[in-house]
Amino acid sequence: MKTALVIMAAGIGSRFGGGIKQLAAVGPNGEIIMDFSIHDAIEAGFNKIVFIIRKDIEDAFREAIGNRIEKTCTELGVEIAYAYQALDALPEGVSLPEGRTKPWGTGQAVLACKGILQEPFAVINADDYYGKEAFVKLHDFLQGYSPDAPGALSMAGFVLKNTLSDNGAVTRGVCRMSAEGYLTGVDETSGIEKTAEGGAQAGGKAIDPESLVSMNMWGLTPEFVDLLDKGFVEFFAGAAAANPLKAEYLLPIYIDELLQKGTVSVKVLPTNDKWFGVTYAEDKPVVIESFAKLVADGVYGQDLFADLKK
Repeated sequence: MKTALVIMAAGIGSRFGGGIKQLAAVGPNGEIIMDFSIHDAIEAGFNKIVFIIRKDIEDAFREAIGNRIEKTCTELGVEIAYAYQALDALPEGVSLPEGRTKPWGTGQAVLACKGILQEPFAVINADDYYGKEAFVKLHDFLQGYSPDAPGALSMAGFVLKNTLSDNGAVTRGVCRMSAEGYLTGVDETSGIEKTAEGGAQAGGKAIDPESLVSMNMWGLTPEFVDLLDKGFVEFFAGAAAANPLKAEYLLPIYIDELLQKGTVSVKVLPTNDKWFGVTYAEDKPVVIESFAKLVADGVYGQDLFADLKK
């Protein structure tokens, strides 16, 4: 079955390339984090890549990333598509609040793919490295997609200790799950730090470092995009009406709402890979060192995509 990888890259700043973390060179040959995610997705069996960007950065994005990846994907028989997140892409009858300057969050980002996605798909952040295992597990789960079960969703669950930064506190969605491994809720927890003993704490309270957390890596169905459409209308009647300049329509929050209503189920797919991200400027050298080790250990080749072209 065809499966798509949707990469949320609309958050890249308008000063494209000027210290934008999604474009930081982290690989030994100047690769960015997105390159490794695309490699791992194709290796796992995904055969369509959708970039969500903004129109105002399209030329620069294609120059820095898109054209290069498109050439590689053409050689590998992988389809490339673009979706555009726009501030003024609003439900019918809703006008843009005066003074609003930023798009409406990750839920609106994925909604921009309406009409582009007819297959089950995974969603990731552009500036997060997730490791190979999660892509394999999501791809395998999506292969079981049936139109008769449009609400059967999944999520990669990362071990908390594998997602922490040495350079400061982070916010993580700590998963609550049933005995069968289905998500029952997410506790958004801010201020999580490593402890000297290798554990984790937030606000002086210990958190199990083996807990599974959400890193915004989802396995979704094509029908889910229609649910997002309905949810966006509800968002403007609620949260956006209360805070029109700052409210965001966020994917995890909306999925949790659907979960509580019983509209969807979310299978948590545990992964033991280490997550990398450039949360703090000080994280970048650690990420570069981590990728250098992955290449030295043979996890990736010196020519990143060469192994897929054999």
